[in-house]
Amino acid sequence: MTGYNVGENEFEPRLRAVSSGLAERKLDSLLVSFGPNLRYLSGFTGSNGNLLVLPGGGILFTDPRYQIQARQESACKVRIAKGPLVVDVLAAIARLGLRRIGYEPARMTCDSFEALKSKLPMKASLEAVTGWVEELRMVKSPAEIARIRRSVETNSRAFEQAVSRVRPGMKEQDLAAELEYRMRRLGAEKPSFETIVAGGVRGALPHAQPTAAPLQSGDLVVVDMGAVQDGYCSDMTRMLFLGSPDAKVKRTYRAVLEAQLAGIDAVRAGASAKRVDQAAREVLKGYGLDRAFVHSTGHGLGLEIHEPPRIGKRDKSKLLAGMAVTIEPGVYLEDFGGIRIEDTVVVTENGCEILTPTGKELRVI
Repeated sequence: MTGYNVGENEFEPRLRAVSSGLAERKLDSLLVSFGPNLRYLSGFTGSNGNLLVLPGGGILFTDPRYQIQARQESACKVRIAKGPLVVDVLAAIARLGLRRIGYEPARMTCDSFEALKSKLPMKASLEAVTGWVEELRMVKSPAEIARIRRSVETNSRAFEQAVSRVRPGMKEQDLAAELEYRMRRLGAEKPSFETIVAGGVRGALPHAQPTAAPLQSGDLVVVDMGAVQDGYCSDMTRMLFLGSPDAKVKRTYRAVLEAQLAGIDAVRAGASAKRVDQAAREVLKGYGLDRAFVHSTGHGLGLEIHEPPRIGKRDKSKLLAGMAVTIEPGVYLEDFGGIRIEDTVVVTENGCEILTPTGKELRVI
């Protein structure tokens, strides 16, 4: 069993914020079924749970596998269902006389929605609520930032341990496995996402999956990795080169590094997400490489690897102090490969704190 290992007080203010906001949204309750949102509000980390948020608190529904765990992790009232959770949720809705029940449309399957809707009490209705809990999650508490920092540091240590073993002939898959093994040995629960190791021209695929292809002398190698520790994600991309980099590699690497530093320099409370993205893109444009940058400059992270805000060209949202985001511009050229440099940073009033301790030089092996 995993958990936050902190007192219940961390979750009570969050649950209270949603509970006290029900009336303003003309809701009697909010049904939360999406794992990260449920964990954020209740502390429960099991794989099967529903949280019915009410004006006076919340009821956590789960199954007998989590009877002990739910009461250890959450201060909410716990109801153990003998069958599908929806049956017990519907019984509570009827018993409490709830009329307007909010639900997460982007987070609920069609089957779950239909099972709930088809047996609602008369005069009760389901009301779509989009992004409410996710918006609360965007600004991290000091305790959350501390967990992200630990995850980042574990991830960086795993990188250093694994990279010391890289040699020509090592398979992409084997390096990815080594990175994930090392992060687990250092305390991570799992990787934040499928680790990316892409050598040579395969680096031009921004989300390349590791293959059995051997890393060869003369290869640029993209390593994009993240760890989950205490439930919180990290994300980092660093570049390796096997052999002696030529002038084109050095110039392209310098362009991406300057773009990444410009993006980081633009991060501060009050800055728009699109301005941060623009700062990185302007540098690459100066090198004639802006068209080779095919994704957004970054994203929020926390209980999920991709959370709001998105740091992209059309994103007008303002950054707030306490947001944890990545800054990760990249250049992808089909007959050359790819270069991406990524750090996890925390937004502050006057700039940002870079959490990633790993040096950003091109790692020559």
